[in-house]
Amino acid sequence: MDSAGKEREAVQLMAEAEKRVKGSHSFLRGLFGGNTRVEEACEMYTRAANMFKIAKNWSAAGNAFCQAAKLHMQLQSKHDSATSFVDAGNAYKKADPQEAINCLNAAIDIYTDMGRFTIAAKHHITIAEIYEAELVDIEKAIAHYEQAADYYKGEESNRQVLGITNKCLLKVAAYAAQLEQYQKAIEIYEQVGTNTMDNPLLKYSAKEYFFKAALCHFIVDELNAKLALEKYEEMFPAFTDSRECKLLKKLLEAHEEQNSEAYTEAVKEFDSISRLDQWLTTMLLRIKKTIQGEGDGDLK
Repeated sequence: MDSAGKEREAVQLMAEAEKRVKGSHSFLRGLFGGNTRVEEACEMYTRAANMFKIAKNWSAAGNAFCQAAKLHMQLQSKHDSATSFVDAGNAYKKADPQEAINCLNAAIDIYTDMGRFTIAAKHHITIAEIYEAELVDIEKAIAHYEQAADYYKGEESNRQVLGITNKCLLKVAAYAAQLEQYQKAIEIYEQVGTNTMDNPLLKYSAKEYFFKAALCHFIVDELNAKLALEKYEEMFPAFTDSRECKLLKKLLEAHEEQNSEAYTEAVKEFDSISRLDQWLTTMLLRIKKTIQGEGDGDLK
């Protein structure tokens, strides 16, 4: 059957499901088999949703999954209701990001009520990604990444959970720094750096987090950056030999001398081996602008 045919069949199923729901409300039906008709309607809404998906009518699929979710809740089937809300969210993601968020939030409410915090955290990450990519609302993305990290922290910790928790926290730190919330970013980078420096599989990344924390300190105050650098070297001796630490020392020296050329040269040398991403470029430019007479200079 072609897409149009699937869509027609889905519309018929939706109408039939609605009849079953209305029929279940009558007095006699309520006494005899009302729940059976609601269960049948649930199944019909789900089948209709999957047909709408085949026809790529994502809004209609999302709506049908939502109807199924509400009926599952009426039947006291929390797990099935949450699953249907997640299916609705995934369908809406392709057509209506805000509606996708509403459905995923409904699923999260059910999962947290059931004590399923790990799965709730996973859906908070999905919502954060929608706010990042589709709705470009960074403050809300930060809030959902923070909530996900909190839920993961409360669960039994293993390497995988630690990795996901750190990923969420690092997203928060990166955005906080972009929004000039430097103290918040520093605290997170230091926390993640400290968590990873003793882990044989993750300690290689610790130098990057201490580097980013030091850059945030540097933007606020040169002396803070110097003191932070000393602290990180003491905490994590392997940091001293890293290219990141050597770059920081060159930048601090150039900044102290108010020498923008030396500053730019140090950055270019680092970039020739380890390409600077957008975040690092932004932070390094903010520091460079504090060199007298630099104005809106670049790193070229």
